[in-house]
Amino acid sequence: MGTVWEVDFYSRPILDENNKKRWEVLISEGLQTVDADPEAAFRYSKFLSNTEVNSIELKKAIEEAIAQAPTPPDRIRFFRFSMQNMITRACEDLGLPVQASRRTLALKQWMDYRKTEVYPNEPGYTDKPSPSVGAPPPAPQPLPDALIGQQWALVTLPAGDLADMPEWPISFGEAFPTRFAGLEPDTLVPGLVMFSSRALPMAGWLSGLEISELRIEAGKVSRLILETGSADSWVVAVLNTPELQKEAQNFEATKARANQVHFLAVQDNPETEAFAGFWLMQGVQLG
Repeated sequence: MGTVWEVDFYSRPILDENNKKRWEVLISEGLQTVDADPEAAFRYSKFLSNTEVNSIELKKAIEEAIAQAPTPPDRIRFFRFSMQNMITRACEDLGLPVQASRRTLALKQWMDYRKTEVYPNEPGYTDKPSPSVGAPPPAPQPLPDALIGQQWALVTLPAGDLADMPEWPISFGEAFPTRFAGLEPDTLVPGLVMFSSRALPMAGWLSGLEISELRIEAGKVSRLILETGSADSWVVAVLNTPELQKEAQNFEATKARANQVHFLAVQDNPETEAFAGFWLMQGVQLG
């Protein structure tokens, strides 16, 4: 799996002596397993002026972070659509694989902390938020044939059971500590299990999509949507019966009670105990 760093480079609600927004590079080591230690995750921050907003300065900052880190990154993730060209160029100049991804949970939590506990104490703080240009609203696409399961089911697991994930036979996947999301062991976590005779290639395909969230798209005919990458989305299932729509409502309600934590699993069949793929996710508002 390797070490993943989550990167953001954007203006902050702090004005310099010229009344211009200060910019900041934030780097957080990602949490990829349920037994990862959030307190031990590497972090790096550096303020820059608005005249230093370019890929060269970002590259320098990443080099500084690498020099300080106990383990260099194997790849970089970033969520901010408006900065994709600059972040991509800086990482590619360093020979680092880089991916647009909404799976930047450790970075998001740190950013939320800094908004309330760090920036208000900085000289020049302003309560005017920095505008964020998001990716174009994704239009859900039909799921590729390689990802269509023969069966699927919406299920739940107690959060405490997920602590045993390191002992489960899983070929592809990613997770994070449930305590990171503030879940009690008895909190029910909802998920989707997809069954296929081609479970392993399906899971391998999914592993390259930067899976971020499952959600229900309401409408005359509701749909189960899988969000991936920075702006991609896929129609997993059409919920065209009252029974399926009721299941979908229960899924979203359980997801809300679990602080938006949920999962996607891929298996050969309902009888097997092994997982070709298992991804723990949390729906968050990035910005």
